[in-house]
Amino acid sequence: MNWSIASEPLFSWPILVAMMIPLALLALAGVWFRQRGAWFRLAALAALALALINPVLLDEQREPLKSVVALVVDRSQSQDIGERTAQTDAAVQGIKERLQRFPQFDVREVEAGRGEAADDRTETRLFGALDSAFRDVPPSRIGGAIMITDGQVHDVPERTEFGAPLHALITGHEGEMDRRIRFERAPRFGIVGKPLDMSYRVIATDGQSGPVNVRISINGNQVAAEQAVIGQEMPLQITIPTAGRNIVELAIDPVEGELTDTNNRAIAMVDGIRENLRVLLVSGEPHAGERTWRNLLKSDASVDLVHFTILRPPEKQDGTPINELSLIAFPTRELFVEKINDFDLIIFDRYQHRDVLPILYYDYIAEYVEQGGALLVAAGPEYASQSSIARTPLMAALPGLPTGDVMEKAFYPRLTDLGQRHPVTRGLDGSGQEPPHWSRWFRQIGIQNPEGEVVMKGADDQPLLLLDRKGEGRVGMLLSDQGWLWARGFEGGGPHVQLYRRMAHWLMKEPELEEERLTADGRGMVLEVRRQTMSDQAGPARVITPSGQAMDIQLSQSEPGIFSGSAEVPEIGLYQVANGDLATLAHVGPINAPEFTDVVSTADVVSPVADASGGSVRRVQGTGLLGNASSVSLPSVVPVRGTADASGRDWIGLRTTDDSVLKSVGRVPMFGGFLGLGLLLLAIGSMWYREGR
Repeated sequence: MNWSIASEPLFSWPILVAMMIPLALLALAGVWFRQRGAWFRLAALAALALALINPVLLDEQREPLKSVVALVVDRSQSQDIGERTAQTDAAVQGIKERLQRFPQFDVREVEAGRGEAADDRTETRLFGALDSAFRDVPPSRIGGAIMITDGQVHDVPERTEFGAPLHALITGHEGEMDRRIRFERAPRFGIVGKPLDMSYRVIATDGQSGPVNVRISINGNQVAAEQAVIGQEMPLQITIPTAGRNIVELAIDPVEGELTDTNNRAIAMVDGIRENLRVLLVSGEPHAGERTWRNLLKSDASVDLVHFTILRPPEKQDGTPINELSLIAFPTRELFVEKINDFDLIIFDRYQHRDVLPILYYDYIAEYVEQGGALLVAAGPEYASQSSIARTPLMAALPGLPTGDVMEKAFYPRLTDLGQRHPVTRGLDGSGQEPPHWSRWFRQIGIQNPEGEVVMKGADDQPLLLLDRKGEGRVGMLLSDQGWLWARGFEGGGPHVQLYRRMAHWLMKEPELEEERLTADGRGMVLEVRRQTMSDQAGPARVITPSGQAMDIQLSQSEPGIFSGSAEVPEIGLYQVANGDLATLAHVGPINAPEFTDVVSTADVVSPVADASGGSVRRVQGTGLLGNASSVSLPSVVPVRGTADASGRDWIGLRTTDDSVLKSVGRVPMFGGFLGLGLLLLAIGSMWYREGR
């Protein structure tokens, strides 16, 4: 119950003042000149003023509001180490029991570190959770906050904004020891086959120094082992093995007594970039398709093209002076003997044997393919002639020998069943309908006993495009010289750029175009697996999590030759994925996340903010066995008011609020009704009586 006096004037205050000032001046003048009845006149005026002001006695029924207290619980992955989870559960239970004794506190429990977003799992953001808990609470009602954490908080502000005590209860134990490794310099890109300089550091929280063994792995394969000095930045030089994404991993052995081996590994993602690919294009004679090959290869910024065209055969005798036969001599020895291994791809475009190349050089080219080189034969009628390169020592590297037939008829190039799954021809623009949505060709070379994979067929379902492996190298054969019709837009043209570029890149062993390929990637906290295969089924992918647990991800066909699947995973780190005889690695979540950078429990991080707020930081200091609240050391909770101290040796204080909510109001006029009228008449009558005597 709250009694108070308020006024409910019968007129607005300016009108009341305008009315009362002249009367007050007359009454005061009478008192000044000592006139008879002046004091009674003044009393009557006061009674009239009170009647007009109309004072009211208010009886307010108010309900006190509760102070809001936030209990912020750290559920990040670092809290899973050792006994911290049990300590946390026990501390939460004990604090809630203590707070339940005080009805003046409204407790809001907030858990942080187990959110859906990846950032919520890789960083401990307790103060963001604290702000969310107090978002709808006025500052006067905030009683304080209690955080239960290991102290590794990543969003600590310079000061608190809510003006109430902040108390932190630290899990873990003093004197914890941990070792970790991290990259100091890790370039994002590197050139394939070239050295890449990096650096790293091994850190020990126990102050130890000396050497420690470090294992270096690239894409899951250990490539080196060396010793590092604890605390010192160590240089590292690696060679990037493949184009595209490469995972560089550093690992140290765990030592007895350390908290966790999760941070005994450091990961760096390096994108491998190929130096310009060197391609040798030899055209046997000028023809309509020659410019198509040249323009395509010249338009690719990653290709260095060396192109020769045999404008006239050596046997042609027409009296042309020697110095006018060519602008540059064909450097056969330099290209096919001395520097043949410098080329990533050799293309013979309608080339035939005319003694331009010594017969022995074809053997060098076949050997080049066997040792890992790439050869593409774009065949024309010459391939079926007596001068065919199939009649040279190069025959051993070719996937098909000519029958001598040249089929001159219109046909649509079509994908074979194998070609619909092969990455070179899969999904070619226009291939998804019958007939294909591209132009016809009009010439094809017949072959016998084709080897390798026939991915396109032509006239009479004869092989049109063959892809084959020879030793360590690869060979492709396109059995028509009519591809230029697609480039010229005849009958709408066709996907010549797609087809030619994919052929060249498959021959040069680009990873994206491998028939059998397994890739995996992390999108947020989702692991995505993609299998590229020529088989009809892929089976499930076997996944090993960072903690060593095994799980399966079912793969389903998304398009011919492509099987994919995904699964949400709970852990951040490096996952091992296997399917069939292929294996790969994938990192889920941010690389080297702050959550695992330093896992030693500490009071130093939140102490400045807690001290500035008038709160405190103290350790739980218990085993937390079976989640028993009595097994941890918890302070008592004490309600405090105003600016009183909010912490002591074995207690923590939370502020109570003076705010309340109005439930009802009782109104009693003090100068109204018969009482007010009687007092007014008494004052006026007394004035008249005194002045009338």
